[in-house]
Order: sequence, then C-alpha cells, then structure tokens
Amino acid sequence: MTNTPRGWILAAPSSNSGKTLVSAALLRLLAREGEAVTPYKVGPDYIDPGFLSAAAGSDCYNLDPWAMSPGRLDDLIARAGQAFLIEGVMGLFDGAVSGDGSTADLAADLQLPVVLVISTKGQGASVAALAQGFANFRADVSVAGVILTQVASPRHRKLLVDACQAAGIRVFGVLATDQALTLRARHLGLVQASERKDLDQLLEQAADVLARDIDLAGLRDIAAAPNVGPSGAAPTIPPLGQRIAVARDVAFGFSYLHVLEDWRGAGSEIEFFSPLRDQAPAGAADAVYLPGGYPELHAAQLATNRTFLAGLRTAAGNGAVILGECGGYMVLGQGVVDGNGARHAMAGLLNLETTFATQKLHLGYRQMGLLADGPLGAREGRYRGHEFHYASILRED
Repeated sequence: MTNTPRGWILAAPSSNSGKTLVSAALLRLLAREGEAVTPYKVGPDYIDPGFLSAAAGSDCYNLDPWAMSPGRLDDLIARAGQAFLIEGVMGLFDGAVSGDGSTADLAADLQLPVVLVISTKGQGASVAALAQGFANFRADVSVAGVILTQVASPRHRKLLVDACQAAGIRVFGVLATDQALTLRARHLGLVQASERKDLDQLLEQAADVLARDIDLAGLRDIAAAPNVGPSGAAPTIPPLGQRIAVARDVAFGFSYLHVLEDWRGAGSEIEFFSPLRDQAPAGAADAVYLPGGYPELHAAQLATNRTFLAGLRTAAGNGAVILGECGGYMVLGQGVVDGNGARHAMAGLLNLETTFATQKLHLGYRQMGLLADGPLGAREGRYRGHEFHYASILRED
C-alpha cells in the first residue's frame, strides 16, 4: 500500500449473505499481517461496526450517503489510515424509498471497486448469472469480483468457480460452510459484539477459514484511492452541553462514534456511565445522552436500578439537557412493557408508555424539522435520520 489510503467496498446481493462475517474475517486476516485497516459500515447501523472494530483493532465509522452530506462523507473517509474496508448495507443497490443512498451510490461517488459477497447456499452455476447481472446493472459501479460464502464441499466449490470464470467473473475467495462461524441474531440485527464472550475466538476462526481460500494479493491489486473533495467544514450535530454524560452498556450501545468525536472536537467533555450497573450520570453534567439499544430486554433490571433512575430525575431537576433516542426515549417515560407483557416503571420524566409485548417493525429513513429552538438547533432546522424498532407507544401526552 502507498501512503494514500486505498481500499474496497464489500457488498452483497441482499442481507444475510455473510458480508459482515467476511468483512470481519478479512480485517482480522490483514491485521495479522501487520496492515492497519480502517473499517467503515454503510448506512445507519450500530451493531456491525462493533464486529468490524474488534476485528481490525481500530474504530469503525458509519458512512450514510442518504443522511450525510458529501462533506461529511469526505471528512470521515479522510480519517482512514494505511488502508480501509467498507462494508455495504443490505443489497448493493438498496437504499431509501426514493432510490438513493445505496452502497452503489457510495461506490460510484468514491469511485471504489466493489467485491460482491454471495451466499451460494442452494445454488450452483446460477451464482455466475447473479454476479454478472449485478456487475452490469450500473455502468458507474465497478464490480471487481466475488467472494463466495456457504460453499458446501470441494465439488460445490469447483462448480461455482468454473461457472464464474466462464462468465468472466473473478473469484477472490471462498468461505466454506462452518456452523461454528454463525453470527447470532435478534430483533434489531446481530447479537452485539460486546455481548459475545467468544468474540476473539470467533474472529480468529473466521480468519483461519477465509485464509484457506482468499486471494489477498489480488485484493491488494484492485484497492483504489477514494475520490474525495477538498477538505472543509462538514455540518455536525451541536454538542448537547459542555459536560455530557453518555449512557453506554449493552442496553444503551447505539451511538455513532463520529457524533461523540464531533462533540469532543467542539470542546465538550464526554463521560460514560452504565445504567445496567446502576450508575447515575455525573452530577456536574449539564447534558445527558441516552442512546438507543436494548433496554426492553433489561427493563426489569433497569426498573430496580434506583441510583440510575434517581440520577436522571436529579439531572432534569437541575435543568440538564436530556436527549433520549429510541430505547433511551422509552426509559424516560412512565413505564415499559416487556416481551412477556410485564410492566416496569421507568424514570417518569415523560408522560409516555411503551410496549414490546406486541412487536411491530418500524423501519425507514426519516426527515424531521425542529418545532422550537433547542439544544439540537434553531426552530425549523432540518435533520435526516432513521427509524428502526419493534416497540410501540401505548400512550403519549
């Protein structure tokens, strides 16, 4: 690699193709060889970056072509070190309902090669037709080749590779089926990396399996420098305060690294606390941030953590700014009904009741405007973001 960061995008025809596992295995494999690779994740994803960060040994940033400005994307790409790997989101061409914001859009804008991760379970030569279709779908997107997952046997491998080669599709690697490499999932995606005690063992094993059949030299050859604009100020979310207490544990893990870095860069102090360990936000904090996560899975414990709940009430009484997102918003309410139908009292700062007992998927990009001046900006200020949850509001006054 040269001093200019170079890299690739790993995408897929659809979700559940194995791209997170392959991305993590490749990052760990490169780390073993002494390469400093910065990981990125396309789209509004809080969970996959945990696996990519652990595999690479460096922080993973999100890149969202729909929600982020070009300047913000360029700023984040500029943080890459010696090399970078970008894991796509959903299918290569999937984005917002409007059709934009896909991994393909990012690949076209940055002029980076795409390696397609394809699950071959239940397929033979059809994989080549699938890859060829994706490669030819958009002239401004360069699909350099494929990595095949869920390969059942040497015979299956030969069938797949022969078909791809006959169609002019380059095969960079093959990942054999291995039940030990399963990434467990739940309602919002994979079980978080921080919850897996066997995480390092899993990453090492995935790297071992990929190492048996991966063309690292070929991947290095196709790595490209991103096409980015001149550096400049990118719009950021203003800090909530001068001293911000941020909830962080397995129940409140959904915060974006670049947002916290922006706040630090603006001169704010960030102090973490764990609601699950019954910790209260720092008394001197003038702002409290409760990110989303899985509080509905820990509602019974949170309801008994009096130090945490009292700390929220004290912060509110002292005039601190309190921002609750998704699960964090639920905890600010009167109560949360868990998946078994049991109600658990929460902080009581909002006239709000939520439930996880009747699950309904709420998913999609959203645009919103501020109704009044506040910590997030002036009235009528506009934001882009996303909604992804299964809980519902029972009452909101």
